[in-house]
Amino acid sequence: MITDETLNELFKLQDVKYRDFQAKLMPTMNPENVIGVRTPELRKLAKQLAKRDDVDEFLDSLPHKYFDENQLHAFIISEIKDYEKCLDRLEAFLPYVDNWATCDQMSPKIFKKHRAKLMQEIERWIESDYTYTVRFAIGMLMEHFLDEDFDIVYADMVADVHSEEYYINMMIAWYFATALAKQYDAIIPYLIEQRLDTWTHNKTIQKAVESYRITPEQKTYLRTLRIKEKK
Repeated sequence: MITDETLNELFKLQDVKYRDFQAKLMPTMNPENVIGVRTPELRKLAKQLAKRDDVDEFLDSLPHKYFDENQLHAFIISEIKDYEKCLDRLEAFLPYVDNWATCDQMSPKIFKKHRAKLMQEIERWIESDYTYTVRFAIGMLMEHFLDEDFDIVYADMVADVHSEEYYINMMIAWYFATALAKQYDAIIPYLIEQRLDTWTHNKTIQKAVESYRITPEQKTYLRTLRIKEKK
């Protein structure tokens, strides 16, 4: 069975030191559920599995026990070349995504060719009750809709997300910091008008100031927009 074969292969690729390092980066994960397979090895294995006739058996075996299985699942989805099939598999998997790494590293290649359809899904995902579905939606807006397809409506969608979840707010900050680098004039009003909550506002500025894509002059001005948090 492909599921058992895959798990055996993951343990063969285990790097214990990397596992211990990786587990520290994901406080939401139980360290016992991290095997410790390096990302290049996972991507290589995913490409091999994606070509197998029985790959659906692995994709159907949800929920997975191990973080590395989820990573592999995300990378296999990213390799699916049929948009509708990719979307179906993604929809089935998103509720089981339980960490920032799996969420952020899942990026279906086929989405680039179907941005109009993708936007319809993003509008739905961003209103989800699942933390990492919302984070994934914002990530897709950041990846696919900050260049030639940018529209201020998309930035409004992100600004209108209000959450107590750290991993959602961090992604909002990441989105706006990236948007400042690509669409500065359109995005700076969100900070001037303080459209984001205080933590996310200041985190956006921090990440933007750390970016090499923001000019020194812009960084100087951004620092003046920081909000003093109430103690």
